[in-house]
Amino acid sequence: MDGKIIESSMEAADEGSLSGKLQEMGLLPIHIGASGRDSMLRREMEWPWKKGKVKTKDLLIFTQELRTLTHAGFPLDRCLTIVAQLAENPTMTEIVRDVLKEVKTGKSFSEGLAKYPDIFPKVYVSMVKAGEAGGALDEVLGRLSEFISSKEELRSSIVSSLIYPTLLSLVGISSVIVLTVFVVPRFVTIFSDMGMDLPLPMMVLNGVSQALSGFWWLIIAAIITAGYAAKRYRDSEEGRMKWDMKMLEIPLLGGVLRKVEVARFSRTLGMLLRGGAPLLQSMTIVREIIGNQSIAKMIEPIRSGIKKGEGIAQPMRQSGVFPPLAMHLIEVGEESGRLDDMLIQVADTYDVEVRNGIKNLISFFEPAIILFMGLVIGTIVVSMLLAVFSLNEVPM
Repeated sequence: MDGKIIESSMEAADEGSLSGKLQEMGLLPIHIGASGRDSMLRREMEWPWKKGKVKTKDLLIFTQELRTLTHAGFPLDRCLTIVAQLAENPTMTEIVRDVLKEVKTGKSFSEGLAKYPDIFPKVYVSMVKAGEAGGALDEVLGRLSEFISSKEELRSSIVSSLIYPTLLSLVGISSVIVLTVFVVPRFVTIFSDMGMDLPLPMMVLNGVSQALSGFWWLIIAAIITAGYAAKRYRDSEEGRMKWDMKMLEIPLLGGVLRKVEVARFSRTLGMLLRGGAPLLQSMTIVREIIGNQSIAKMIEPIRSGIKKGEGIAQPMRQSGVFPPLAMHLIEVGEESGRLDDMLIQVADTYDVEVRNGIKNLISFFEPAIILFMGLVIGTIVVSMLLAVFSLNEVPM
């Protein structure tokens, strides 16, 4: 309790029991993690091009540690000093020390965080500002920890679901390239040496093989050029709007994307309102964090409706973006004065639906990818077998 940092290791069944032991010893647990060999196995691989970047995990740990220290009654400058020493990411350490320097010069904590918009988003800074104004910084930091943790959990769930289909596609494409570039030319050489004409399927495969081996650089350049042009178009305001509208119209995928944005909108707005931020200011912040611009465009009419005194539920219903279940919960929340709680409940509900939707997408695409790659590879193999059979028919 005198503020000294103690690092050590203990055996325990889980983090909760270990935390209890430390508190019984008069120690305040700031960060608990696996030690020794386990930590080496669990440590994430640091890619060279990602060095110096602050990940969501670093922001989450920073928020959790700072919340623990402020809740224990430590002054903010002392809390930031301790957190800077505990940070594993050197970049995060430098940022925290710079924020501490700003605080010591008389600026508020939220103003120090606002210097790094790439690390601390507007929703984070706004909630901290509201917590400072209300004298409940530790409570706001606790809510931010829950907010970041739920977002990271959803992101991890989506990434882990996409790993298998991606690997499956890469293996299938690699197999096709190997067969057409390395195996097919050997068959062509055999037929050429024997003075025989190639069967029609093998002629087609030979044309594909020659195109891949002779013009691979042109194919790669065309792909890069098309990707760059698509990115330029998507980065433009008109292109981004049309792209996002088309994405929402895609069967199966469009519904999942809409639910992702509804969950993001609801959780962010709910956390801002719960942290004490004004509704109109919260709506402005939420508009900036919505990924799909066709949905983000609908936020302004909702904000205008709030200004006119129509409340939030009616303008949201008129926008046609939010599903009936979300609208029902938001209306109940507005009538009962518990809008923030109902928005968080909407976010939790649609987070579950997003996970289920992704599982359904994966369950559809996995067999579709297997079937497609099986047909392509099977066609190539059958063409080779036909060529082999035609060789056996040659009179000796």
